[in-house]
Amino acid sequence: MGRTLTFKFVLIIILALFILCVALVYDWVQRRMYPLKYEGLILQYASEYRLDPYLVCAVIWVESKFNEAATSHKGARGLMQVIPSTGRWAAERLGIEGYSDDSLYDPAVNIQIGCWYLDRLRNHFKGNLDLALAAYNGGSGNVERWLQDPRYSKDGKGLDNIPFKETRDFVARVWSAYDKYKQLYRIHDVY
Repeated sequence: MGRTLTFKFVLIIILALFILCVALVYDWVQRRMYPLKYEGLILQYASEYRLDPYLVCAVIWVESKFNEAATSHKGARGLMQVIPSTGRWAAERLGIEGYSDDSLYDPAVNIQIGCWYLDRLRNHFKGNLDLALAAYNGGSGNVERWLQDPRYSKDGKGLDNIPFKETRDFVARVWSAYDKYKQLYRIHDVY
């Protein structure tokens, strides 16, 4: 009877250690899949533009997987995939000295402009982040048209259906990544 108890105790300890190792490996793998780089810049500009830093992380992850050299097939650049025309407009409004389209590959410039633009879209759509995200990806003019079309919006205030698959997927992926970042990291809430 003593040997059986000792064997069961050892088995429980081994099982507990195994579960702990799996949990640690899972967390390590998840953090590799959802990295957090440029935390200081994210916090700085999320605070300046009153954005949730987890949302900024999620947009960066979906747009570029934190690759500051990313360029899309449409010419969007950097971490938050800002298109050059938006970058030039934002740089002028923000008074960014010495701006060029290649400045969008600079994480500080890209995150500043991306957060500024996301904040503008959020304000334009009266705080509705789903609409702001749809506009970030699909264009605010398209979102405005969809809101007026009963096929896409029943009330003219929110979208029941996003007709562009890329934009629909973008919004869903951002919210999924948002949940992951909230689960994996403890970023100071600054907004």
